[in-house]
This record gives sequence, structure tokens and C-alpha cells, in this order.
Amino acid sequence: MALVRTVAVFCGSRDGFDPACRRAAASLGRRLAEAGIGVVYGGGRVGLMGVLADAVLAAGGRIVGVIPEGLRKPEIAHTGLSGQVVVRDLASRKQRMFDLADAFVALPGGIGTLDETVEMVTWRNLGLHAKPVLICDVAGSASVFAAAVETAVAQGFAGPEVRETFEVLSGVDAVMTRLQAVPATNRSSQWTL
Repeated sequence: MALVRTVAVFCGSRDGFDPACRRAAASLGRRLAEAGIGVVYGGGRVGLMGVLADAVLAAGGRIVGVIPEGLRKPEIAHTGLSGQVVVRDLASRKQRMFDLADAFVALPGGIGTLDETVEMVTWRNLGLHAKPVLICDVAGSASVFAAAVETAVAQGFAGPEVRETFEVLSGVDAVMTRLQAVPATNRSSQWTL
């Protein structure tokens, strides 16, 4: 039985050019469902978000979308989810996803994915939580994030301890192995899917 009950997954609302990204999103969704781990994500049916959600559902898993009212229009919101939480704005989305999750996984994505990931890393760096922030490196997708952090440390804008606030893991297998080793004390008490 997994110690992590619910994972928030941040990922792109586009597919990206590398088919490995779609494969990783599908694999992560399926594997989380098979492990009995619930998923909270951005609520979309497009891009990697849609691939992730469809894979969770196809494997019999539980997935809840947290979507801002302005993005809920029928062509964006996934309508087949286990549940949907509609929030006021993007800041509310991040807070709600944080409240519902025991851990965070970032798949490849754009500016929104980067924003969500950086916020969770920042909150952890400030001591606001101790939940794992795992970045799933797919075909080198995490290299820019890691380089930005290293540049901030090298230029004196961040202390070396920031390196301990997230983990870059190579692929879905490594992410799943890490999730299954998270201590029960990191569980969210807010919600279970």
C-alpha cells in the first residue's frame, strides 16, 4: 500500500514536440492509478493534462481537476473526471492543489507548469511545507529548471540549501520509486480522493 495517498501533477496544456512527453504522461497516470494513488491536476482535457487524466481513468484510478472558472469552458475542462473543483483564479488553484496533495510531480510543460513547480519549491524553501517536489525529467526537460536554480545559487541569490527542496528524477520509474518511499508523516490531512 502506498504511503502517499494523493499526488498533485503539474504538466503542460500542450503536447510538446517530443512524443516521449505524451508517453511519460500516460505512463505516470496509469502507474499512479495502479498504485492506488489519487491524482489532483489542473483539470484540462488538452495536452499532457488530458493524456494524464485519460490514462488515470482508463486504469480505474481517481483524478480530480482543479480549474479556474475562466478556463472551464467546454473545450478546455475535462468532463469525465472523478471530480472537479472550480476555483476563482490561478492562485486559488495552486493553493487548493497544495491542500489536497501529499506530494507534487512536475512533468514537462510550459510557463504555467513552471510557475506551479517554482511556487511549491519556494514554499518548501520558506519552510511552509515538507512535501516532496519531484521533477520528472523526460528527454532532458528538467535541465533548464535545474540550471536556473544552480545559476541563482552561483550568483548568490539563493543558498545551496535550495537544492534540497526538490528532486530531479529521470523518468516515471524513478518518480514512482520515490513516491512509494515517502514517509506517512508527509500525508496531507486535508482530503483523500
